[in-house]
Amino acid sequence: MRRMTWTAAIILCLSLVLAACGTKDAESVVKELDKVVNSMESYQGSGTMTLRTGQQPLEYKVEVSYQKPQYYRIKLTNEEKDITQIVLRNDDGVFVLTPKLNKVFRFQSDWPQNQGQVYLYQTLIQSILVDNSRQFVIDEDSYVFDVMANYNNGSLARQKIWLNKSDYKPVQVEVSDTNAAVMVEVKFDKFDFGPKFDKAVFETEANMNATPSSQTTEEPTMTLPDESGNNGATGNESSNANTGTNNSGKTPENSAVDGDDQTNNSGNAAEEEEDDAATGAKPEEKAEFTAMKPSYTPDGVVEQDFVDIVFGGNPGLMSRYTGDYSYTLIQTEPKDQAASLVPGMMVDLGFTMGQLNTDEQQTLTWTYEGHQFRLTSANLPESEMIKVAQSVQGEIGK
Repeated sequence: MRRMTWTAAIILCLSLVLAACGTKDAESVVKELDKVVNSMESYQGSGTMTLRTGQQPLEYKVEVSYQKPQYYRIKLTNEEKDITQIVLRNDDGVFVLTPKLNKVFRFQSDWPQNQGQVYLYQTLIQSILVDNSRQFVIDEDSYVFDVMANYNNGSLARQKIWLNKSDYKPVQVEVSDTNAAVMVEVKFDKFDFGPKFDKAVFETEANMNATPSSQTTEEPTMTLPDESGNNGATGNESSNANTGTNNSGKTPENSAVDGDDQTNNSGNAAEEEEDDAATGAKPEEKAEFTAMKPSYTPDGVVEQDFVDIVFGGNPGLMSRYTGDYSYTLIQTEPKDQAASLVPGMMVDLGFTMGQLNTDEQQTLTWTYEGHQFRLTSANLPESEMIKVAQSVQGEIGK
């Protein structure tokens, strides 16, 4: 009896020691994550993001920098297509930069507080903290949480987040759709808490100058709202856009990612554009426009036609789709233009930021490879619009 008592006591002591020094449970990890994110002053990470929303996966190098309280820098690079875009948040606002094209777009937004981002540490931890139905497992050197996805894309349902056991640094993220298919994956190869940043890291001009344009030596073009909110449009603007009406008869507006694009020309510029649009003539000085085509089409939708157009004085292509949903995709290579802000919401497309305007019809606008895209529809759901936008990859001959 005495021997059994001693044996039981030893087992109990060993159990207590192992419990104290061994694996943590989900609740204790969650409490520590809350402390980490609240005390965090800065971080810097890099890795690879893979988007599986089109026919072929797209891979981007991701670099993320954060400095408390609200400074962000995200650099996205597709090495195969030689595309780099930088998203900045600083004291002046939120900017999307394309250094190679000397383009700067500004958003009126409280991003990223108003929406999640798969490559931001705060977003990942917050999704763990708020999901009381979270699932938790231990995978070798990582704690793995399976939680609800918190993104503006409604087709993304859940995400798995791998965190290093020793310091809670992110290791990997997988975001799945409602069919449990992985649509977005991020693998971090480096992540550090507490780095010291030079002030220039989050400055717009410094980031534009850090990557010289291979196409021009001109100063960067800043697309910003004017203070009065007026865009200087003439009465002929509506006529110009009539060449790009969608299936519902609604006229798409020529708009940049942060507002309505308008030409800097005055006087008869609008009338000249109207003549171009009516005749379908292309400006002689412009090189031939190379269009791109979405690889994704919603079920019950077919391509109706695509037409060469001149839109805002720039050559472009208008593609129309019909069926269960009807929508129009206009793409151009815009000239330098001034802009005014319009109500809208920033949308994370993975490879860039777009703007979604829901007045009367939904219009999603974004830029990619120097092209400006406008997807407009009266009935296409937001989640489907994002899928279409993310699938615009391959070039098509005209």
